[in-house]
Amino acid sequence: MILGADMADARRATPMLEVRGLDVYYGRSHALQGVDLTLDTGVLSVIGRNGMGKTTLCKTIMGLVRATGGSVLLRGEDLLSLQPAQVARLGVGYVPQGRRLWRSLTVDEHLRMIAGMRRGPWTVERIYDTFPRLAERKTSGGGQLSGGEQQMLAIARALVTNPRLLIMDEPTEGLAPVIVVQVEEMLVRLGEEGDISVLVIEQNIGVATAVSKNVAIMVNGRINRIIESARLASDRDLQQRLLGVGRHSEAGLEINGETNGDAAVRPAAPRLPSSAPKRVYISNPTPPTRWSQPVPIARIEASARTLSSGVLRLEEAARPRRDAMAARSSGPPTVLVVGTLDTKGEELRFIRDIVGGSGLRARLVDVSTSGKLSSCDVSAQEIALNHPRGGSAVFGPDRGSSVTAMADAFANWLRRQPEIVGVISAGGSGGASLVAPAMRALPIGVPKLIISSVASGDVAPYVGPADITMMYSVTDVQGLNSISRQVLANGANALVGMVKARLDARGENVREVSASLPAVGLTMFGVTTPAVQQIAAALRADYECLVFHATGIGGRSMEKLVDSGLLAGVIDITTTEICDLLMGGVFPATEDRFGAIIRTRIPYVGSVGALDMVNFGSPETIPERYRGRKLHVHNPQVTLMRTTAEENERMGRWIGERLNAMDGPVRFFLPEGGVSALDAPGQPFRDLDADAALFRALDQTVRQTSNRQLIRLKRNINEPEFAAAIVTAFRSLIGRPGTRRWVAR
Repeated sequence: MILGADMADARRATPMLEVRGLDVYYGRSHALQGVDLTLDTGVLSVIGRNGMGKTTLCKTIMGLVRATGGSVLLRGEDLLSLQPAQVARLGVGYVPQGRRLWRSLTVDEHLRMIAGMRRGPWTVERIYDTFPRLAERKTSGGGQLSGGEQQMLAIARALVTNPRLLIMDEPTEGLAPVIVVQVEEMLVRLGEEGDISVLVIEQNIGVATAVSKNVAIMVNGRINRIIESARLASDRDLQQRLLGVGRHSEAGLEINGETNGDAAVRPAAPRLPSSAPKRVYISNPTPPTRWSQPVPIARIEASARTLSSGVLRLEEAARPRRDAMAARSSGPPTVLVVGTLDTKGEELRFIRDIVGGSGLRARLVDVSTSGKLSSCDVSAQEIALNHPRGGSAVFGPDRGSSVTAMADAFANWLRRQPEIVGVISAGGSGGASLVAPAMRALPIGVPKLIISSVASGDVAPYVGPADITMMYSVTDVQGLNSISRQVLANGANALVGMVKARLDARGENVREVSASLPAVGLTMFGVTTPAVQQIAAALRADYECLVFHATGIGGRSMEKLVDSGLLAGVIDITTTEICDLLMGGVFPATEDRFGAIIRTRIPYVGSVGALDMVNFGSPETIPERYRGRKLHVHNPQVTLMRTTAEENERMGRWIGERLNAMDGPVRFFLPEGGVSALDAPGQPFRDLDADAALFRALDQTVRQTSNRQLIRLKRNINEPEFAAAIVTAFRSLIGRPGTRRWVAR
């Protein structure tokens, strides 16, 4: 019994769906090109333009199309060798594009024909409870149903098999807006229940971003990137660039085999004349209240209106006046005092009064999840509406889920606020968890302070890569007393001091380069230290070289500065954090490694430094599955494991896909003489086959253009010639600093 329980636990720890290196050909056409995708629980949306391989991915998982390479695993079980019926019996439900119903069979016959194929909660009776319209049409033939009814039946037919994994190919295609809303709500409900993992293929960005936390974007047979739904939904320019929504897609997508980030191969996007009619979308077709739910995208589309050329000219004439009014109404710089007013109201108002008494404008923001109304400047109900699924996602019975949802909603709200010059909060672990994610999203330099009872312990989960100040509350944040008044006052005055100093510095306007050089981020590990020292010495006269130790948090900190606009370029030669991310080491990157480079298009010079090693603690901490591997004891607390050829190939594909997503100038170097000091000739980690696998995977994955290049050098990464090549490439990408002025942020 113990063995059986262990096996069950192992299965649960394995992703529900894991696609790795999937290749599919139609004749000589390479439809799927090394697709990697992982889905554990909930809903994952895959979007992309027509012809990108989305339907082929679905059919390959179901066994309807045969793969030529790679793997598809359902909780660790291989599906590629199975017939479609066997895949279905293992627990994969399929809602195909176009519904594929039998015209002569009734609704009831469709369902009862396959009901009971697998035991589970979905019965024909539950289907009729969930879809009352199908119960009304249970004796109607498939050919007699409307498009919306047919789609309901196609979904119900898949659910009644009680799948572990549900694959839905274009479930809202061709449906009326009201039916689209129903399908969207059902997908959200399935994701929240957690019994079924759902892979949704969609072209409707509104639906795709509403039903899942993350969205995978498919381009030319590859997963181009995985991005947060909230970010994609709120960034129209990003939608246009990645998916061609509203105009031709820009860099990162291919035209005739070339990446159209290259101006030489990118056709000019047609521009409509200013007098052409335009569609105007109103985010709230009906007046909202503070308890309103987000308006479904279908209703917004249906309420859109077309402006003629005459109206547009009037709109253009009124724009300067509107802009001037907006500038006047933006208000003075503001400090936010944030917390759960239902339990910490007295303490937070005490802080608010100190901040306001200093002459700064203070706004009191409630992030309580109890649903109680409080006297404040911004209510919890207003904050909750910024969650992708609205207030219903925040004010639920599960406190943990509510805290997570409110943290997401507050982060979304905070991104839209102008002139925020500081944020302060006070509370326990729950309060810190509510505000810290939003604080981490603010630029480096904006003062952020949390007064909390958890501040005397490990604060890494709260601070992350950001410059958040945490102050220990000494007593619990539970009422005002002689101790808490002193601590809270110190925290409030500390924030006031930081904000005023920053505002004074802003008044100095600009600083000459002689006073402050443009900053460059460099990543380093012990085994790449000689290279980084040589590079920094060569650049020091023109740049401020900021070195980040590649220990997981180091890479995140560097990219945080990139997102904040504080770096002029990046020399990322030590990407070892990818090893620990993919192989389970102790210094892992996050899935967003390289994300800031992708978002900002900053000049990027990178390499494969220390990809020969995974980091663990003392030898006894090494996982059992790695005990027979080549190990090197760096010191009593750090043990290094040499990566294999297979692992290097996997890392090469992972990095290559992210390099393809970079639209800025990229030079990525491959040191054929070794990727670290331990990979040099005669050293313990020397493995030419493993290095060759890494370089080969990068060669095969990266789409090279004049703007994105791989460069091979027959040198070890720490040799002077390698450092010199890095410096030359960086200078060619960024140009000479000259006499540029740098604004103090």
